[in-house]
Amino acid sequence: MQADRDRTVPPRRPPINQSTLVRSGAAHTFEVFVATIGSWWPLRPFSAGQDRVREVVFERHVGGRLYETWTDGTTVTWGDVLAWEPPRRFVITWEMTPATTEVELRFKPLGPALTRVEVEHRGWEALAEADLGADCALPGGYASGSYAAGWRTILAAFAGQELFKESP
Repeated sequence: MQADRDRTVPPRRPPINQSTLVRSGAAHTFEVFVATIGSWWPLRPFSAGQDRVREVVFERHVGGRLYETWTDGTTVTWGDVLAWEPPRRFVITWEMTPATTEVELRFKPLGPALTRVEVEHRGWEALAEADLGADCALPGGYASGSYAAGWRTILAAFAGQELFKESP
């Protein structure tokens, strides 16, 4: 019984959940998200290369990568595709944190031209205690809510594309 008492259980660190509504069908929303990620994703500050990024590539299959390519040819992997279920969801590892975490995007149809895009960023137990407060693209890291704020900003950029705006 002493061994059970001595076993350390890592602290539960809740996932980050954010969502947005897009005025588009789920299949179209999914396709636009992955096919045009390099045009709408706010590279500054949410990339490794920022102003040096030439393109963002999403390899659309299990085992594929999501990565950025800089103007000098350098590539930086954002994550590897773990699950690929168009137009419902995909799951990727997330390499842009001090330790690898996981991101799931779900595309839930609410009507023929309305989709809820949900992100769940999980696996925070992989980060050391010191990493929880370390700056990410925004100051303060996980501990101060910077990743949650970052995903709100990213989803707002996606939903705000001209492609989804209603015509007059």
